[in-house]
Amino acid sequence: MNFLSDTTAPAHPALIEAIGAANAGFAASYGADEISSRVEARLKTIFETDLKLLFAVSGTASNALALSALCPAHGAILCHDEAHIHRDERGAPEFFTGGAKLIPLAGAHAKISLEALDRALGEIPEGFVHSSPARVLSLSNLTESGTAYTPAEVAERADRIHQRPAFVHMDGARFSNALVTLGCTPAELTWKAGVDALCFGATKNGALSAEAIILFPSVMDRFEELQARQKRAGHMAPKMRFLAAQFEAWLKDDLWLDLAGTANAHARALAGGLDALDGVEVMHPVQGNEVFIRLPEALGDRLVAAGARFYQWPDGSCRFVTSWCTQASEISALLDAARA
Repeated sequence: MNFLSDTTAPAHPALIEAIGAANAGFAASYGADEISSRVEARLKTIFETDLKLLFAVSGTASNALALSALCPAHGAILCHDEAHIHRDERGAPEFFTGGAKLIPLAGAHAKISLEALDRALGEIPEGFVHSSPARVLSLSNLTESGTAYTPAEVAERADRIHQRPAFVHMDGARFSNALVTLGCTPAELTWKAGVDALCFGATKNGALSAEAIILFPSVMDRFEELQARQKRAGHMAPKMRFLAAQFEAWLKDDLWLDLAGTANAHARALAGGLDALDGVEVMHPVQGNEVFIRLPEALGDRLVAAGARFYQWPDGSCRFVTSWCTQASEISALLDAARA
């Protein structure tokens, strides 16, 4: 009963098999291989637009690199106070941008509120030498509380920041989980809603270690700079075909959506079962594969004693994360232990 994180889950066999298949013979390095080209073509179809693609090995690397290509060193990146780039990346965005300032904003369930965004933009005038101008708005989808921005909510925020010479970055480490819940298209949740760059995560949803930085047409002219920054940071994988091979298998026949759907369904079952117990409170809407829940201390101790693994969150709740390989029997065992 391991619910610590979807990064603790194994890689999907189809992706491991794809890595083995890509290991035959020689191939061009640094992303110039045929598999990378095929994945880029496939993503253009999925997102219904032209785009530029760069692979990375971690979500932190993809976020920091993408932000460094979007935000100048003297600019500011607006994000939620709970955002991964603010709380969990050890200053990587500031480091990779050369000093850009992260400005955390408030909002329920880790979603930036329109009021907080409007207030921040009102307090950061353009052309004022003493303040860092807002140059990027970063949205996490899913958020750090497991909730999802709808296309309309993304567009509302993008419209505001685009009134400045600024861009919208989306941290999509769990983008597939958000997409399955919302039932919209990838295009509707990204560039059609005003997203300029997407960090498209596969690692949390079945990959060994594979992330993609996608630049949509509005910022495709920054691709060479992004490549240069990736190389200079030591994050340009020489044998890029092995990252691309994972994406090719992951995207084939919509496996990525099937895996996310499985994880989401288990999260809903877990949340529903625990929420029916006395003294239990679900803290946020369950819109993906994360459940944040406040448990009586005795109940939490009983679950741990039964073999359940989950994180104690800073706000006092417990975080349970399901994955593509979570079994219904694990959910049943957890709920049986909770009811004992």
